[in-house]
Amino acid sequence: MAKKILLIDDDVKILKLVEIRLKAYGFEVVSAASGTQGLEKAKSEGPDVILLDIMMPDMDGYEVMEKLKKDEDTKAIPVIMLTAKREIDDIVKSMSGYGAVGYISKPFSAPELLKKINNALVVFGKDK
Repeated sequence: MAKKILLIDDDVKILKLVEIRLKAYGFEVVSAASGTQGLEKAKSEGPDVILLDIMMPDMDGYEVMEKLKKDEDTKAIPVIMLTAKREIDDIVKSMSGYGAVGYISKPFSAPELLKKINNALVVFGKDK
């Protein structure tokens, strides 16, 4: 059975690009164009991994992470930040402060994205 990836990003071009790439690798992809929509889909879709942008207009990625980690239904889903932010402070804040399991800066390569997703699946025992 294909692993399900939830992609939360307000940039429609990124949503389409990543969706095409991940589907080519055999993943099922669910997209959300806002933090609010992403939280709803995280609960209803039960993804194996979430790819989350930080800079979004309605609710930034940090707020989304905080809500995901406080909810019993979503707190165990591994989250990888996929963002244009490249500062070390953002990386540390995402991973140490909010519990992201990976961090990918845009622009990114498809192999890097695949490696981070597969690592998260293995570490969280969702690779079976």
